[in-house]
Amino acid sequence: MRTISRVFVIGNGVAGAENQCFGLVRALGLSHRQTLYRVIRPKGGINKRLQWLPVYLHKRLENVRELIYGVSLPTQIAVRGQNLPLPAERQVSSDTVEANAKHIATLSCEAFAKDGPSLVVASGRDTISISSSIKQLAPEYVFTVQIQHPRSRLNRFDLVITPHHDYYPLTPEGQKQIPWLLRRWITPRTSPERHVILTVGALHQADSNALKDAAYTWHDELATLPRPLLVVNIGGPTAHCRYGADLALELTALLLNIVPACGSIRVSFSRRTPCKVSDIIWKELGNHPKVHIWNGEGPNPHMGHLAFADAFVVTADSVNMLSEACSTGKPVYVIGADRCTWKFRDFHRSLKNRGVVRPFTGKEDISESWSYSPLNDTKEAAAQVIKALAERGWRLPS
Repeated sequence: MRTISRVFVIGNGVAGAENQCFGLVRALGLSHRQTLYRVIRPKGGINKRLQWLPVYLHKRLENVRELIYGVSLPTQIAVRGQNLPLPAERQVSSDTVEANAKHIATLSCEAFAKDGPSLVVASGRDTISISSSIKQLAPEYVFTVQIQHPRSRLNRFDLVITPHHDYYPLTPEGQKQIPWLLRRWITPRTSPERHVILTVGALHQADSNALKDAAYTWHDELATLPRPLLVVNIGGPTAHCRYGADLALELTALLLNIVPACGSIRVSFSRRTPCKVSDIIWKELGNHPKVHIWNGEGPNPHMGHLAFADAFVVTADSVNMLSEACSTGKPVYVIGADRCTWKFRDFHRSLKNRGVVRPFTGKEDISESWSYSPLNDTKEAAAQVIKALAERGWRLPS
């Protein structure tokens, strides 16, 4: 059997999407073999209005605009004081380069005879054209895994990993919510194919070893906090989970109800949290002696919170944060699920039916615990990848 020699991670610059790739690669034991490439959209000016376009069309329009208006892009970059031609992959940061399908396919072909096949792991809409092109250019040398539903032509990938709720449009309830004339445009339009791996939530890196490492790293700051420790993770409104100051006011009121029964409370915001939400949290809870709000400075305590928390409160908009919390086996309370619609409501229904979450009411005894089967999507998905590789005649390094 041929052994996987390297992993190309195709990211889109969105932490939630790239974290799923890193989580799968970690579960496969291949983190030391991964290289991150990133799909970069044009930014600034009118480009903000073109985010709905596939990235390859967006870039073509940007190139046309530059030709018309005479705006030129730099064709050289400085390396150690010298001007060198811009290579096939443009440098995005000190350790990340822009994804180029031809370049990655060429690397895979050249490495195959000497080192073995390559694994391509991608996540997010903007990565679809890159990962599918790599598969088309080097089908005998790569195994492509696309995380999150690619909407159409799933046969462009060796495996697709996506949550059950992405197939909500096919359910009777979902069909009723789609006008008849629009049904052919809503994806997916067919049941999961054989090479589709269905999960409950999102993939992530918060496995037992990662939490042990986090417990060691954050021991001095978190281990001595008064118990029970409640961690509150706040995301931000989305198209299908709309809220604003209303949810922030509700959350602070409920937290103030239970704070007497808590030893300490730690609050964190995500990159998507709007100021109108975070400002209210700071105003109402910022000076409370039992509450600590992370201000975004210094190391992110998220993994430490997962390791040390006795319970969680998570806003309903974040599939990623809920998936991580529900993988710990600790009590998880959700706020804002009633504001979610479409497939996100189906996701919350699934969590509730599994007994892994409860609604946050402000009447909870945070010291109370309950048992459930923790979500184990990442490890289970990795096992399916290993099985599919074996069917190809490939395997992971021993």
